[in-house]
Amino acid sequence: MTTRVQEHEDAMSAATTPTASTPSGAGVLKPAQLLASLPEAFRKLDPRVMVTSPVMFVVWIGSVLTTVFSFKDPGDWFGWTISAWLWLTVLFANLAEAVAEGRGKAQADTLRKAKTDTVARRVDGGTVPGTALRVGDLVVCEAGDVIPGDGDVVEGVASVDESAITGESAPVIRESGGDRSAVTGGTKVLSDRIVVRITTEPGKTFIDRMISLVEGAARQKTPNEIALNILLASLTVVFLLACATLPSFADYAGARLTLVVLVALLVCLIPTTIGALLSAIGIAGMDRLVQRNVLAMSGRAVEAAGDVSTLLLDKTGTITLGNRQAAAFVPVRGTTEAEVADAAQLSSLADETPEGRSVVVLAKERYGLRERHRGELAGAEWISFTAQTRMSGVDVDGRRIRKGAAGSVTAWVRERGGEVAEDTERLADGIAEAGGTPLLVAVEDADGARILGVVHLKDVVKHGMRERFEELRRMGIKTVMITGDNPLTAKAIADEAGVDDFLAEATPEDKMALIKREQAGGKLVAMTGDGTNDAPALAQADVGVAMNTGTSAAKEAGNMVDLDSNPTKLIEIVEIGKQLLITRGALTTFSIANDVAKYFAIIPALFAAVHPGLDKLNIMRLSSPDSAILSAVIFNALIIMVLVPLALRGVRYRPMSADRMLRRNLAVYGLGGLVAPFVGIKLIDLLLSLIPGIG
Repeated sequence: MTTRVQEHEDAMSAATTPTASTPSGAGVLKPAQLLASLPEAFRKLDPRVMVTSPVMFVVWIGSVLTTVFSFKDPGDWFGWTISAWLWLTVLFANLAEAVAEGRGKAQADTLRKAKTDTVARRVDGGTVPGTALRVGDLVVCEAGDVIPGDGDVVEGVASVDESAITGESAPVIRESGGDRSAVTGGTKVLSDRIVVRITTEPGKTFIDRMISLVEGAARQKTPNEIALNILLASLTVVFLLACATLPSFADYAGARLTLVVLVALLVCLIPTTIGALLSAIGIAGMDRLVQRNVLAMSGRAVEAAGDVSTLLLDKTGTITLGNRQAAAFVPVRGTTEAEVADAAQLSSLADETPEGRSVVVLAKERYGLRERHRGELAGAEWISFTAQTRMSGVDVDGRRIRKGAAGSVTAWVRERGGEVAEDTERLADGIAEAGGTPLLVAVEDADGARILGVVHLKDVVKHGMRERFEELRRMGIKTVMITGDNPLTAKAIADEAGVDDFLAEATPEDKMALIKREQAGGKLVAMTGDGTNDAPALAQADVGVAMNTGTSAAKEAGNMVDLDSNPTKLIEIVEIGKQLLITRGALTTFSIANDVAKYFAIIPALFAAVHPGLDKLNIMRLSSPDSAILSAVIFNALIIMVLVPLALRGVRYRPMSADRMLRRNLAVYGLGGLVAPFVGIKLIDLLLSLIPGIG
């Protein structure tokens, strides 16, 4: 058992290693990626695919029209050039989406390799193909076997290699009767024997869902994305109407606008930049989560993470290290520390938890008590800890020794006619107020039942948590610590960690009530969980992150699954969600500012010949109307490819208030969107002026 526990601790240590906020090369476009995604970009030219993006569908229609008119006048080099760059605009937009999807497909290919046609051995001795298993079937898995389907361990304990889905080489422990009972089809048993109850139908396993999600096949547009698409479509209609009125004005002024010029003008004025990148931004947001081993069941969950107002965090393993350690033996009046240490060590010999082992070690190191073993105590009767009694202990040599929660041990002493020392409550409260957990140690012998003292268990707050919570506070997010500890202990830990609030002695009903109260106030709530009792709260939360090591019920209830089972990753998930929203907002700002600048760049050059007064607005001094239009169309296509790496990587997120963030985006992306077209179009115009017949 010690070996298995150590393996589990090693696995959890590896899983909780912090990841970088932005994977290296996340936004770098490599030539190999572009070439691999090019066929898919051409396939997306299908009008049935293009119609899902209203802005780019308009560009696609414009490309078809200019191409048709170019065929009518084969010698019109201007028409052919405009057509070519319009098709490139559509292709670049498709390429941005294809590159984003390509990363997911690469991950999906890796997952497919984990899917093998396994033979399942039923408990009754029969063997069937893994694809023939149904919900409720019981199968046996031993060392070397590949688990044939998703399920829960109902018998035994085993070390399991889950590297196929988590990427972590360290094995994990899966056992029956706890919150670490869920197993995934395609993972491999490394040691021992377990019996698994199948919980999913073939083709609907966790790996099947992962493949579908990371490929993007199951991705649906989020509410914000749909709303933005409606806005972009509305702007497109407005500019379409504006361009439709230009020929009459041009005829009145004595100028002539061809259909090719009108289409080029329309494409330059509608928000093509954000229309081309919108889908890639959403896909890349989910991809950034996958890179951190978090599987989002929907884009809506990623988006909701960016709008979260309240964060519910478990204390143990998230805010604190989780393994409470014995720090001191505190005797009551009339008892010595050595007596408390001796009794506490005896009562902990059968306790295999980290807390129990730490009691044995502390008694040995601090008081010289040698580490005894259960086998040395002949005739001893060991009392195991249960959730009902909340005590453990041993009956040996005419003594009954108990160790456990203050209320349970106090009641045990009084049931046997003993008296509780006056300073017991004071000592226990003092430990709780200091952020520790008090465990009372009691004995019943010839002198009667009595309290010997208190074991002080300390739960250490993780390094840097206060700073992270301060960042969340600057983001406007309220943090609430959830714990089963008493209110005094909870308050001390909350104060040390720097959370905004805490919920002590929390039950599943308490968690649900808290989430509903926050949501009733118009807030979005995120929480983590791994147990069946967390499932209702995970389902109620706007962002429910289930641990992969948890139960199937928890994973079904949540809308995200953390494959590393690292509860602190919820903070990173919120940051990724905010980065997605900021990226979308920043590039939308850039795109609209871009269109305004292109309007002032093209229109004056286009009509300066018939309205000389407009020449004053031609501040870039573009060489000719043809050059102005062609330069704008080329810039419009190239800017999409320039911004693809930013869309994939995401705008760098910094914790700050919403108004500061808005001012920053307007200053950087709004001003940048206004300036970039003037600079870019002028440079392209200078190059075109060198070509005979254009300048």
